[in-house]
Amino acid sequence: MATRWGICSAGKISHDFTVALRTLPHDDHQIVAVAARNLQHAQEFAKNHNIPRAYGSYDELAKDSDIDVVYVGTIHSHHLSTGKLFLTSHKNVLIEKPLAMNLREVLELTNTAKENDVFLMEAIWTRFFPVSVEVGRLLGQGEVGEIQMVRADLGAPLTHIPRLAQRELGGGALLDLGIYCLQFVFMVFNGERPESIQATGHCIDTGVDGTVVLVLKFSGYRMAVCTCSITMMLTNDAVITGTKGTIKVPNHMWCPTSLELNGEVKQYPLPEPSLPLNFIHSTGLRYEAEEVRQCMLKGLKESSGMPWSHSHLLAEVMDEARRQLGLCPK
Repeated sequence: MATRWGICSAGKISHDFTVALRTLPHDDHQIVAVAARNLQHAQEFAKNHNIPRAYGSYDELAKDSDIDVVYVGTIHSHHLSTGKLFLTSHKNVLIEKPLAMNLREVLELTNTAKENDVFLMEAIWTRFFPVSVEVGRLLGQGEVGEIQMVRADLGAPLTHIPRLAQRELGGGALLDLGIYCLQFVFMVFNGERPESIQATGHCIDTGVDGTVVLVLKFSGYRMAVCTCSITMMLTNDAVITGTKGTIKVPNHMWCPTSLELNGEVKQYPLPEPSLPLNFIHSTGLRYEAEEVRQCMLKGLKESSGMPWSHSHLLAEVMDEARRQLGLCPK
């Protein structure tokens, strides 16, 4: 039986997610409805993607009994309210990253999912790419020995985009880009909490963090350094250094299609899209969608690949980093 999806919001990322779903077997994934705050936008989206139903409110989507799971692609600051709407309507939910604006909100969402006995996952799509799966396999087999250092960088000049530059829209380098660097670190260290967190950086005129450097110290003298920026182009790669070698994600570390092990590079190509995409490598969103399906088929309420504990830890560390920067989370 197919997993029946509802799409919440008719924006750019929802478009790409819908295109990515079309790369999966129709017998496994079907899109039943889309909702936007503006009915015309929802209808246009439905027409473009051949979706049977369009709603002009999220409430209508929440009441649709034909939907198994909802993908929430709203802006960051709306994740809590829209997420709770669907969770309390007993819908399984996949919410775009960051799961919410701070740890308090993240805990509210995971507690609501638990209370309503439904599935919830933060859409850290990177976790489910074939490259990430291979990284996990290599680490599990000890291919590079004991991990000593992890470094992850992600940055580009993006201050012209309102949702990234405005605090009320959930903007800032950490929430949008730094989360990818941190999730990589916590994937490598299996969700271990760092012993110490040191953050430095600067803010842009709108008051959000423009560039942030994080140094995390873990037990056993292991370190991680994350750099994120919405003001400059960075290398956008990630490196794991061990006692026996290195693993490198050489570019596009947030949506990787290549992996380098001790100098040898292997490619992991993605399916071609049926429609133009808004963001690079977006057909890779298919992997998190399939993860949701597999979890639901097994009756799971969270994914072992992106468990709630990792979402809690991400929010906790980002809250602390913003506190050190003088940006107390809302």
